[in-house]
Amino acid sequence: MLKIIKTYMSNRRNFIVRTSALMGSTSILAGCAVLPPSKKKLTREKKNIGSVVIVGGGFSGASLARYLSILSQGEISITLINREKFFYSCPMSNLVLAGYKSFEYISHEFTSLVKRGVNVLHDEVIEVDPLKKSVRTKTGMFFKADNIVVCPGIDLDFAAIDGFDAVAQRTVLHAWRGGMQTIALRRRLSTLHDGGVFLISIPPAPYRCPPGPYERASLVANYFKKYKPKSKVILLDSNPDIQSKKTLFQSVWERKYRNNLEYVPNIEIAGVDSKRGILFSQFGDNFRGDVLNVIPPNSSSRIAHQADLVTDNDKWCDVNWRSMESVRYPGIYVLGDATLSAEKMPKSAHMANQHSKVAALDIVSKLKGRKKFSNYKIVNTCYSFVDEKSAIFVSKVYSFDLKVGTVKPIEGAGGVPSQESVILGKQAYDWAENIWLDSLG
Repeated sequence: MLKIIKTYMSNRRNFIVRTSALMGSTSILAGCAVLPPSKKKLTREKKNIGSVVIVGGGFSGASLARYLSILSQGEISITLINREKFFYSCPMSNLVLAGYKSFEYISHEFTSLVKRGVNVLHDEVIEVDPLKKSVRTKTGMFFKADNIVVCPGIDLDFAAIDGFDAVAQRTVLHAWRGGMQTIALRRRLSTLHDGGVFLISIPPAPYRCPPGPYERASLVANYFKKYKPKSKVILLDSNPDIQSKKTLFQSVWERKYRNNLEYVPNIEIAGVDSKRGILFSQFGDNFRGDVLNVIPPNSSSRIAHQADLVTDNDKWCDVNWRSMESVRYPGIYVLGDATLSAEKMPKSAHMANQHSKVAALDIVSKLKGRKKFSNYKIVNTCYSFVDEKSAIFVSKVYSFDLKVGTVKPIEGAGGVPSQESVILGKQAYDWAENIWLDSLG
């Protein structure tokens, strides 16, 4: 099995080089190397070695379904339950928000997974029983499986901000989960008068996609500079400093967006007045804007809480990094943004995709009675656009060793470029196409 993945990875070496995804020489998981896309419906063999139910069809859930199907050669019964009919990509969505890409660009179907034999259901999971290994959906469907994998993504804590009730949420958007809010916020920006103010509020870390808000501010500032030069982005950060690619973002803002972007650290939003367009800080400061974009504090989603998988600060789910199983319930896996991150590990799409490969290998090894692996390397690569053509990136390699018992960043493995470039922008587009293929193809 390990040789199979290595072979496919060598075939995709050019992609890894282009995207600067550094990989360890012994790693079977590093980078975003992809297995071949499905070109026809696969015929499942009669032999069935077990069953898996996956809750959530984001980057980790979709990737897991794909890799389980391929690695087991159709011998595992796989059910993927996702509330939305489409897969909406959060990566690249800021390009849609700024008007440089269409919504269709980040919208994808699950049809290739269906062709691979995955049972894809569009429903909402309302109950996971970690002891019985069962799942119940909103429409009344019930499933039991040998392994349950919870890929729930994040929830947003609106209650942490005064006044951010259901009425306020109609006009104060977050656009922090892929979907229709991206389009709605784009419309607000497109109708904003020249001279208007766009307020963005960043929640306390950790949150989904650390560089995401800074990329958003950069792209909107670029849009303002071109089409509404009197308008301004004010970026209010709950954190004391920029959380990712600090030097690169600062350099771009100083050189390109001095008149269209203002960054204010240590401002945590405590209240919202949606009618007057005002945000209130923890210190009582008032910030008025014409378009408000408030990203509330993040936590693992409701279903992770219901399933008793949350272990840390009532927010995140700790896992056994050898397998990605919950530390509380063996046989129940947790992947993606809901996990309690290892040292210096971001909550990112690339990382969620890597989680799925660890889990897929563990599940297949277990069901086939094979020895589990005791070490691996995984990599995170994250691109951020600073205008419609140029991007920056950061990459880091992580290593798991059974003797250590957890995942650790490898010092000196990874890095950042010296500045933004169009070449990196082209690589960012390549990265997106490849990770979508690796997750859904």
